[in-house]
Amino acid sequence: MNTGIIASRYAAALLRYTQETGGGERVCAQVRSLLEHPEQRPGPLEPELERFVRLLMRNGRLEDVRLVFRSFLTQYYRSRGIRVARLTTVVPSPELEKRIRAMLEKQLGGEILIESAVDPDLIGGFTLEVGDYLMDASVRRQIETIRRQFVISNNRIV
Repeated sequence: MNTGIIASRYAAALLRYTQETGGGERVCAQVRSLLEHPEQRPGPLEPELERFVRLLMRNGRLEDVRLVFRSFLTQYYRSRGIRVARLTTVVPSPELEKRIRAMLEKQLGGEILIESAVDPDLIGGFTLEVGDYLMDASVRRQIETIRRQFVISNNRIV
């Protein structure tokens, strides 16, 4: 059986379980922390999460835990109407993040969760991904566009 399907089914089970117990928000926060900081030793797990990890161990699925957790977060956000946007900048920019969140919430409606990343290779500007939409406002892309135009206009490779 495909591991993606298995992860999706286990994640759906965890989502239903957390909805029944009312611990979805706590479990979601802890799962995000575990995925974002795998090098850190986690504190005590939420009871629902501890029970779920034991279930994965019993069923020999512990190697799929990262896939299950990612799938859980996706399903959890979808169930709450939360959209995830990925903002990549050259340096951390809380002000830009705040402005983009406000703009997206106004245009798309609903809550927006922004995952920030830093990539110095962008040279300047930012990239923003929301679902299938990608906005590349980076200096790196602009330089690449100018380079391509130059190559095309001179009919040679630079």
